[in-house]
Amino acid sequence: MLRIISLNLNGVRSATTKGFLDWLPAQDADIVCLQELKAQAADMSDAMRAPAGYSGWFHHAEKKGYSGVGIYSRHAPNRVVEGLGIADIDAEGRYLQLDFGPLSVVSLYLPSGSSSDERQQIKFGFMERFAPHLAALRASGREVVICGDWNIAHREIDLKNWKSNQTNSGFLPEERAWLSGLFDDQGWIDVYRRLHPDTTGESYTWWSNRGQAWAKNVGWRIDYHLATPGIAGTAKSAGVYKEQRFSDHAPLTVDYDWPL
Repeated sequence: MLRIISLNLNGVRSATTKGFLDWLPAQDADIVCLQELKAQAADMSDAMRAPAGYSGWFHHAEKKGYSGVGIYSRHAPNRVVEGLGIADIDAEGRYLQLDFGPLSVVSLYLPSGSSSDERQQIKFGFMERFAPHLAALRASGREVVICGDWNIAHREIDLKNWKSNQTNSGFLPEERAWLSGLFDDQGWIDVYRRLHPDTTGESYTWWSNRGQAWAKNVGWRIDYHLATPGIAGTAKSAGVYKEQRFSDHAPLTVDYDWPL
């Protein structure tokens, strides 16, 4: 069994103060994909860089206190790919890939466009340039799991207030169509949806800090495992952990019947 967790930390230092590293050992995960580290290498303690039983790999943003992705693994990869080879994207620390034999595991942090029109255009630019990379991964013959904060809710059942959010970043028609293209044209599998095709509120992974979004479960499902059909077909369970809060996101855990 291969257990993979994905979690946007909204700051590794903040999440650590909220008990993330204390919670982690009991999860028995093989691989943990992290997003939004908001820390440089020098800002991270030894425990943040390599919790007990794990080694860590990171792609930090150049801007301090911003973005960044990482992967904790119990298993040594035979290849590490840091970034996409696109300068402006890589400066924000949004892509990290570890290869384990025929399997690749990616931690992805797709940009948010909610702060300004300028950032929305940057998000669209990322999506346009990332799609060919995804197509190449899909065509490579490798099995791939891409974990992360995609900052897009795909369907109406993926967020509480979908009617009022149709003109907001994260639920724009163009964003949703782009995700549909990954599923329908490229053949990627939304692993959680494969196992839970009709789940609504239980599937949410992010809640705004405004109002009482968490208390009222006014959430969005924007964290995914996207996988190639081979390994996606071995997924046995998927769940969102909500008993403790380490971030404005919740951990998404998937168990695959896959040797590593």
